[in-house]
Formats: sequence, structure tokens, C-alpha cells
Amino acid sequence: MMNKKVHSGDSTFDKTTRNQTGLPAVKGMQDYPKHYCGVFGVFGHPNAAEISYYGLYALQHRGQESAGIVTCDGKDFYSHRDMGLVPQVFKGNVLTGLKGNNAIGHTRYSTTGSSHVQNVQPLIVDCNQGNIAIAHNGNLTNAAELRDELEAGGNIFQTTVDSEIILHLIARPSASPDANSLLDAIRRIQGAYSLVMLTEKEMIGVRDPHGFRPLSLGSIWKVLRYHEGP
Repeated sequence: MMNKKVHSGDSTFDKTTRNQTGLPAVKGMQDYPKHYCGVFGVFGHPNAAEISYYGLYALQHRGQESAGIVTCDGKDFYSHRDMGLVPQVFKGNVLTGLKGNNAIGHTRYSTTGSSHVQNVQPLIVDCNQGNIAIAHNGNLTNAAELRDELEAGGNIFQTTVDSEIILHLIARPSASPDANSLLDAIRRIQGAYSLVMLTEKEMIGVRDPHGFRPLSLGSIWKVLRYHEGP
């Protein structure tokens, strides 16, 4: 994958000592709403990063800890992720550096995994199938079991979020050339979740079989196609 690049504008400063108003946080007190996470995706639009920004802004009530956007121009991936509210993360000319017609975004409230910049989504992995970015909302009830299995097989985790488990499952080599690694991975996970994934060629949306974490589909120019089933 030498011809593919990931351009990251991620920051590493920590804002955990202050609340979302900028005032010192009081231990044990929640002074802002927490409603899990928000995911958003745009495919085939020249203003993908900007639309994703406004999409995440509209989903700000879903999570106030961190935000991120990953874009793709069909070859290279561009990423910016940070702790804070959406307007705080995407200040100045940040959006102009997120090139491409395709994008996914995430605003986070940590249902699982600690509140650190390493856990900010979307996550990106470079595997034998190319670069894959993922933004995930929800909880996997068998996450601990899957993580133990993957670590026993030699996989190394960089974060403590469930999303990385899904990426490792997708990236695992298969003995069958006809195997669909995405479907195989989705069949292994259990719980309430929705996620969007981005590759060099496509964007994929997935929800749990019961629709506990539903996804909304919309189109600006053409009719969308979707697949219902395992």
C-alpha cells in the first residue's frame, strides 16, 4: 500500500480537567448532557468535509467529549480528530485540509473506553484490503470475549474502544478467497450498534439487527441502494 497515504491533523492535548463551559470541573457532577455518540457520512460530494462538519454539529447532543472527520479522495485518507466540541475541534482552516468527495465523522460520548485522544474516532487501519476508516456508535456485549480472542491470536490494540475490535475482525486474513470479511466480522459482533465505514472506493453503513441504534439514509442527487439482511 505504498501509494496510499493517511494525512492526520490530530492533536494530543488533554482538556479533561475542565468541563464543556471552560470552567473547572467538579468531581461527580455532570453539567452537560450525555447521549452516547453520533455518526455521519457523506459520499460523492465535493463539500464532503463541510457537510460532515454541519452533520456533526447537528449531532452534538449525542456526545461532547471529542469529534473527528476522516475524508478520502479515492486514494489518500485525511484525518482530523481531537477532544472537545465540534466547533472547538474544527477551527480555522482545518476543513480545507480534509480533501476528497467522501467523508465520515464522529462525535463521542464514551460508553466504553476511557476519555483520551487515542480513543477519538473515526479510527483508520491500513490492512491487506487497503485503508479502512470506521465511526461507531453503541456497545458490543461480547467485546471482552472478542478482544481476548484477537489478542491471543497476536493482534495489538492501540485503543480501548469497541470500534477497533471490528476493524481487527475485518482485517483478519481468510482461508477462503470468496469470503466477505465485512459480513464475517458483523456476524461475530453482538449488541446494539450502528457504524459507518469508508474505503478508497465506497462507504458502508451497518446497524444492529434489531435497529436499537438506527441509521438514517438521505440523498441529494440520486436514489440510494441498501441491503437488508445478514
